Amino acid sequence: MDNIKVKVAGLTIGNEREVIVQTMCNTPTADVEASLEQCRKLAKAGAGIIRLTTQGPKEVEALAIIKQKLRNEGITTPLVADVHFSYTVAHLAAAVADKVRINPGNFAKERERATIEFAKLVKICKENDTALRIGVNHGSLGEYNTQKFGNTPQGMAAVAMEWIGMAQENSFNQIIISLKASNPLVMTNSYQLLHKMMEESGIIYPLHLGVTEAGNGDEGRIKSALGIAALLKKSIGNTIRVSLTENPANEIPVAKEIVRYMESRRNDLNPMPAEYWCDSYEQFIIRASCDYGPLLLEKEIDDFNIKAYVNQEEIPAKEMESFKENLFQAARRRFTKPEYIACPGCGRTLYNLEEVFQKVKEKTSHLVGYNIAVMGCIVNGPGEMADADYGYVGEGHNKVSIYRGKEAVYRSVPQEEAIDKLLDLIEEDARNKTFLPRI
Repeated sequence: MDNIKVKVAGLTIGNEREVIVQTMCNTPTADVEASLEQCRKLAKAGAGIIRLTTQGPKEVEALAIIKQKLRNEGITTPLVADVHFSYTVAHLAAAVADKVRINPGNFAKERERATIEFAKLVKICKENDTALRIGVNHGSLGEYNTQKFGNTPQGMAAVAMEWIGMAQENSFNQIIISLKASNPLVMTNSYQLLHKMMEESGIIYPLHLGVTEAGNGDEGRIKSALGIAALLKKSIGNTIRVSLTENPANEIPVAKEIVRYMESRRNDLNPMPAEYWCDSYEQFIIRASCDYGPLLLEKEIDDFNIKAYVNQEEIPAKEMESFKENLFQAARRRFTKPEYIACPGCGRTLYNLEEVFQKVKEKTSHLVGYNIAVMGCIVNGPGEMADADYGYVGEGHNKVSIYRGKEAVYRSVPQEEAIDKLLDLIEEDARNKTFLPRI
């Protein structure tokens, strides 16, 4: 078996026992000073890799400046250009970034054009020692891929294998693959299928793990820990990102705790803990989610009973019950509240995503069984909110689109009216019984 190792600046991704933590800026990349400051903070917090949105030539130019200034300061953390909808921008970014992320679903509309432009991209990557992430996302596979493979875990893995084949045809192996979904079950199934396909091919490429659009608070941490741990325990995955709709600095300690805990459990032959002694409530929910989440997800257990102590004080029964409800819902076993999909935000987001998401949660908390998405921009929505019943998608310039499933019912809604418009649509559909939640 050939296990490929990928160089990203000074890092090597694909070392068997090392899992690298990464994150993504939520500042506009063209705002060099704001992005620089956030990169400094993220590097100091321990990010192994930092990604920045790179949607146009001006962002590529800004990324080059940011990279040079960081290097001048002695900060060598690799920078990744996140590119969507433009192979031309990907070509430009490959001469600047340490790694470029592309999405097969929107790299190019026509298959023949995608093949030609991908070959050009690979050539530039070779010339500049730039790595490449082939980032497949559930719900944004693109029309060609969806028609050929279906919008399923099998389809996601098949798309990844097809693009791996394209890289091989161009004699390029410095690629990392991701198969992200907001549904941990879809996400874990996709990665396991791809890993098996790679094993059968005889070549294993590094995998970037993450539950995309996981949300915020306890729910985002639990969903991320469950999905990532389910794969790490099977020795699948080389680098991870916890996607939270919060300050990106908050993602790093969560990801590091997942990695540390899974490493400590690697050779642990003891049964699942019945008691947890932790330094914080966050540490507890991450560890317990890593232990019991995969078992619930894979239906190896139907319930569990544990006790937990934070700084010697037992966690109250009400908090423990809340944790279990969140974990059961993340594992898709029992739904007791609305399910939320929310992207973490990036430089493409032109409104206060964290504030809006919290308001949406507060106003829709009674809608048990509904799946509601809050997305920063048209790149992450509507495609990547594939499981959502309703969605709030930023258009930019204080305008919002309101979705029912994949249909944009209202466009260019003023931001100050958008949440009420979303609620009105849900309530009207409920009265008329024209649209029922899919959970």
